Amino acid sequence: MRITRRDLLTSAAASTLAAPALAQGAAGRVVVIGGGFGGATAARFLKSMEPKLSVTLVEANPTFTSCPFSNEVIVGLRELKEQEFTYDGLKKAGVSVVIQSATGIDAGAKVVSLADGTKLPYDRLVLSPGIDINWTGLPGYTEASAERMPHAWKAGAQTTLLRRQLEAMPDGGTVVISAPANPFRCPPGPYERASLIAWYLKTKKPKSKLIVLDAKDAFSKQKLFQNAWKELYPAHLKWIGLSDGGKVNSVDPAAMTLTTDFDTYKADVVNVIPPQKAGAIAALAGVTDRSGWCPIDPVSFESKLQPGMHVIGDAAIMGAMPKSAFAANAQAKACAAAVVRLLAGEKPSEPRLLNTCYSIVQPDYGISVAGVYRPDKDLFVDIEGAGGTSPVDAPAATRVAEANYAHGWFKTITRETFG
Repeated sequence: MRITRRDLLTSAAASTLAAPALAQGAAGRVVVIGGGFGGATAARFLKSMEPKLSVTLVEANPTFTSCPFSNEVIVGLRELKEQEFTYDGLKKAGVSVVIQSATGIDAGAKVVSLADGTKLPYDRLVLSPGIDINWTGLPGYTEASAERMPHAWKAGAQTTLLRRQLEAMPDGGTVVISAPANPFRCPPGPYERASLIAWYLKTKKPKSKLIVLDAKDAFSKQKLFQNAWKELYPAHLKWIGLSDGGKVNSVDPAAMTLTTDFDTYKADVVNVIPPQKAGAIAALAGVTDRSGWCPIDPVSFESKLQPGMHVIGDAAIMGAMPKSAFAANAQAKACAAAVVRLLAGEKPSEPRLLNTCYSIVQPDYGISVAGVYRPDKDLFVDIEGAGGTSPVDAPAATRVAEANYAHGWFKTITRETFG
């Protein structure tokens, strides 16, 4: 049966299909590192599935700032405070929340070390560290460069920096976005950002233009995005793919230039979305491979490299399942069920997981892609015919409805995750 986007919106809680019956009597100590959509969901569902579990969430920041919908902050459609969520709801649910950085993991002793010297023992460890920027992945791009050429791929100060730069740019200026090769967090994200920046330029600074330099020839929802760009932003947005010299080989922040095989581009505002890797604690835990990402067993989410550790969300290698908030939320629920079973000495059930990614092209124009996934060997694969994208020839009313669904989805998933 085909699953519609309306079905997916009904509840973020529906993101794990055919959830296994839970083991009875499971107890023990579970530490979850990382308080984003994956980690916070895992902690909440572990505690709700098995109240006798001791569940501790370790997170460096007292407030979580959401990347989904941060593109709207960049162009002034939202404020950053609307992206911020505390962990009070998890505390009320019985999760112990520790606001500290995890600095080390002793796999043999099953102990997590924190920045203040605290040691947290565990029976099972769930890692949801998200992404870090690969600062060696693009010549010329450093942490210091990000203050001049923001990536804004971690929501917060970088988001508002890019917004201020756009606001300060004179009409007639040039904006350049550099999009990376796969894999990276939120595959449709650069193209939603390009759409909204083009909308901002069209409505606020109509003499300006946006160029997207892409290290790929194909990207998520490509036909939907490109049809929208042709209709809405023909004078404001130009996309250059890999075959046409879109791959950025180096940047010069002082000169505000980006160099490709064919040309050098100078801009007034540069948004570099650089290569990425799993969050730093994953490497310290020994769960990353040479790719910088984390191989896992897709049934239990247990690390292929470190028994007793489970990895979910953007940091993990998930095959066809993208690095997205909805995916992390779905994986967290399935992982929580697997951990409960393992602690009870039982075998986890094979999950079926949903994902949907909404993108806003302009305030009243939304598009989406949805998929259903199952484990196959060491990865998740698509279940053919179970997902799909927005209709290419949809009427305006459908685009408006999808934009509304997107905002509804965000309210649902953040309420479920953070309370």
